[in-house]
Amino acid sequence: MKTQVDEIAPDLFRISTYIAKYDLQFNQFLVRDDEPLLFHTGMQGMFELVRAAVAKIIDPATLRWIGFSHFEADECGSLNAWLSLAPQAQALCGIIGATININDFTGHRAQVLGEGEVLVTGRNRYRLLETPQVPHGWDASLLFEETGATLFCSDLLLQNGNVEPVTATDVLARARETLLHFEAGPLAHSTPYTIRTEGTLRRLADLAPRRLAVMHGSTFVGDGGGALRNLAVVLKEVLAC
Repeated sequence: MKTQVDEIAPDLFRISTYIAKYDLQFNQFLVRDDEPLLFHTGMQGMFELVRAAVAKIIDPATLRWIGFSHFEADECGSLNAWLSLAPQAQALCGIIGATININDFTGHRAQVLGEGEVLVTGRNRYRLLETPQVPHGWDASLLFEETGATLFCSDLLLQNGNVEPVTATDVLARARETLLHFEAGPLAHSTPYTIRTEGTLRRLADLAPRRLAVMHGSTFVGDGGGALRNLAVVLKEVLAC
């Protein structure tokens, strides 16, 4: 496995490891700021790869915040290793995530944000959005960085393949193809569709993000709101039945 680091916006770095067995990139996002933030940790087995990549940008021990969407290995599997390495670091999550998983998993070291609450890390402002079942799990939440209008959107717009770090070309066709591939195989039903899915995606779209930091696939730069509204249509077509 080879890990690639790309600065996809000023002081915003995409750390990407392509795993051919899954035909997927596993991406983490590091924001260099007064209080550095890492969004996604990767699995435990990826810890040394991600740590080495972070060390090219900042001293890993100075990491302050670790964000993620939901309790899953690629989201926060190496969280405790990061908390041991960086003494000032704290997990950052919503109330549901802290209550049902993270406080127990980390020994009550999580920083909990309520719906819409903002964390300022220097130049950046992160608004937490509780998004149950979007993309997965009751505990799901997302972060929207208001200064650069970046939505850290986890598994939304997931794309197979070893694709380019950033694209301004609509990624919806790729995401639809990948969703159909998943639904036809052993990972079917990995993306839930509920009566709240469309409303949640429209709420995210209304933020008018200019950058969608995707966990698996290219980061999309452009009309993020339009991409999320179109994703709502695709999810309904493919998953609602």
